[in-house]
Amino acid sequence: MEMKKRLTLELRNKKPGEVKELVLDNCRSDDGKVVGLSSDFENLEFLSMINVNLLSISNLPKLTKLRKLELSDNRISGGLEVLAEKTSNLTHLNLSGNKIKDINTLEPLKKLPHLRSLDLFNCEVTTLINYRESIFALLPQLTYLDGFDTNDKEAPDSDPEGDGMEDEYDENGEEGEEDEDDEEEELDEEEDEDELDGEEEEDGVDYEDDEDEDEGEDEDDEEDLQQGEKRKRDLEDEGEDDPDEEEDEEDD
Repeated sequence: MEMKKRLTLELRNKKPGEVKELVLDNCRSDDGKVVGLSSDFENLEFLSMINVNLLSISNLPKLTKLRKLELSDNRISGGLEVLAEKTSNLTHLNLSGNKIKDINTLEPLKKLPHLRSLDLFNCEVTTLINYRESIFALLPQLTYLDGFDTNDKEAPDSDPEGDGMEDEYDENGEEGEEDEDDEEEELDEEEDEDELDGEEEEDGVDYEDDEDEDEGEDEDDEEDLQQGEKRKRDLEDEGEDDPDEEEDEEDD
């Protein structure tokens, strides 16, 4: 697909001034130049033109708010001075897989005071002796070259602003996870309490049943005792009557 058509599709009925990120990867520029972009994209912060057959970036419009520019897998061999003229606030530049051969080709980047990250993977310049030391000496404003700083510490995945957003997101995510964990714990506690209450109720029912049975047995025992005492009294009464009858019989 041609770059102009791809650009129209990416706009999706938006005005150029409303666009902050623009990805034109894998389209084609027949003349090897940037086509279709204009200074109307005044709020553009991220531009990606990976593998679009670029030979030159001389047609790049002035994009003063652009911070990240992806130009990997093209055929750019020089002409980087246009970046200092048109993208003065650039912080990240990816030129991996281009035709950069000499350190001097990168000298125009000295005029990008905010440049913090530069990628030159698979460029011939990376095979030079003392390549990393030479680049850091040429561009003292750099923090990361090919993903690592001067102490071989790996760069974060995105720019500082992006990292801040990611950190905020991670914090919110962690808080969200903690909230979810708290809710789960509360639910578990409630379930445990319900189960415990259920067990206590069952135990209570059993206890009451046992009490009722014990009370019933006590009542039966009392009834048996009363009946036994009654029979005993009856026998005693009968025993008292017998001597009188015997005396009467003797008198007769």
